[in-house]
Amino acid sequence: MLYKGVLTKMESEFSDPINYYLSLGNDFLQFHQLIQKKLKLKFLGFHCLNCESSSNIYRQGFCKSCFFESPQTADWIMRPENSKAHLGIEDRDLEYEKRVQLQPHIVYLANSSNVKVGVTRKTQVPTRWIDQGAITALEILEVPNRYLAGLAEVALKNYISDKTNWREMLKGNTPNENLLDWKSKLKEYIPDELKPYVLNTQSQVNINFPVQKHPTSPKSLNLIKTQEYEGILSGIKGQYLIFEDDTVFNIRSNEGLVVALDILN
Repeated sequence: MLYKGVLTKMESEFSDPINYYLSLGNDFLQFHQLIQKKLKLKFLGFHCLNCESSSNIYRQGFCKSCFFESPQTADWIMRPENSKAHLGIEDRDLEYEKRVQLQPHIVYLANSSNVKVGVTRKTQVPTRWIDQGAITALEILEVPNRYLAGLAEVALKNYISDKTNWREMLKGNTPNENLLDWKSKLKEYIPDELKPYVLNTQSQVNINFPVQKHPTSPKSLNLIKTQEYEGILSGIKGQYLIFEDDTVFNIRSNEGLVVALDILN
């Protein structure tokens, strides 16, 4: 069966294991049900998620012009400590920045390829953890805006990583770590003005992904370069499709590509 449309990140549903859904054109696919199916992906073109032009995608599903102009790709997205909406200072679009920045944010620990610290809007729990391929996660602070979350992350990443090694995450060899112990060790490094926001969380969240076979040596698929790929889907983790031949395809990092998806069996 053939489907065509613009790639956007898969939606997920917290269950055991995680359920995944992909919107493609006018179709909404239960992607976790395609595991063990033979799929064919074909690159057809580009479609900027902001201006809808067919210009080459630069980053995050946006053409180059939109990437450097849209509030959705501003510096404070990746560096929350640079948020300024709480001061009434505009970066690219103050109303948008107020909507996103001035709401409760969670500072968390997640175990993906390793234990890491991260920041997300409260409304994005547990989606953010799922997208990162974390097998466990723990909320450690809840703060009223993105700026304060950024301050906590900056303080803690002096002692713990804020990055995921995607290859190790996909291999499925993530060490089993007790995040409550990590929280206890890191608590002293949280700035004093943020300590009132520390949560009394008593248990970590466990996340199970629909993976039948982990890749031993993950190879990232560049669909623009290869144009077509065919393989048997063996699992989904984070925003990655995992195929039996160790090829992996990150849906999130390929947003804005127009593709054809054929389910061959």
